[in-house]
Amino acid sequence: MSDLPDLFPGFDARTVRTGGAEIFMRLGGEGPPLLLLHGYPQTHHAWHRLAPELARHFSLVIADLRGYGQSLAPASEDDHYPYSKRAMGIDMFEVMDALGHQKFMLLGHDRGARVAYRMALDSGDRIARLALLDILPTYTMWQSMNHGLAMSAYHWTFLAQPNPMPETLIGKAPDIYVDHTLASWSLTKDLSVFDETALSHYRALLASEDRCHAACEDYRAGETYDRQADEESLKAGGKIACPTLVLWGTDYVAKRAASPLDVWKDWCADVTGEAIVSGHFLAEEAPDDTLAAVVPFLKAE
Repeated sequence: MSDLPDLFPGFDARTVRTGGAEIFMRLGGEGPPLLLLHGYPQTHHAWHRLAPELARHFSLVIADLRGYGQSLAPASEDDHYPYSKRAMGIDMFEVMDALGHQKFMLLGHDRGARVAYRMALDSGDRIARLALLDILPTYTMWQSMNHGLAMSAYHWTFLAQPNPMPETLIGKAPDIYVDHTLASWSLTKDLSVFDETALSHYRALLASEDRCHAACEDYRAGETYDRQADEESLKAGGKIACPTLVLWGTDYVAKRAASPLDVWKDWCADVTGEAIVSGHFLAEEAPDDTLAAVVPFLKAE
């Protein structure tokens, strides 16, 4: 996918070898370090509308998760650990080590937000501030699975089915699947909010056999390893210690919980949040409102 058009002019490109993968990232801006982690079915290009403004305040590290974009897709295992949020988080800690950032801020969306909160639970002393876009905890999602959630979040159970069933079905028409997924999760229920260059990257993701498999493994890990890790954290009384901001779209997560903020209070020692008029893709659908909430939070002392 490196031959596709670029949405980050002026940003450096770098690859870092970690213990379990090879992570591609964009680097740019000045100020305290801020790591950005994208969601599904996307790549680091999901941040292209926020990056110019964020780069005025922070040293940005905009990474592709393992198995996504231009990062390596390592082999999976029976327990799905290589695509667990813990394993993905270890990648990112090693990336930040390689860049000389012992402590940093973290902004994640969707799957990237799941990696982000697992990082904060596992090694909270390294995360200065945490911002999560449009998710509920993995454990909460599975425990809340009912008729309505099963219909609106069908991909959680579909993608977690054993290999090669979802890979085979998606592989027959990857563009149709990606376009349907993006449109159905947006406020307008179409593709009008997405940049065409960004769409080309998202379509290429699931058109790639190894990345399609990696994305399915991501969800298989969510149903197994990640769900269990969350339950263990809850039973141990673990909470995210750093200041945390949660933002949610009025037409996505808000429909799945009476108050997303109330859910996150059980997981965070210090959490604030608000709704953004948007579907699931806040950074692309409502970049100005998202920046208005994120930048002051991240810059607060």
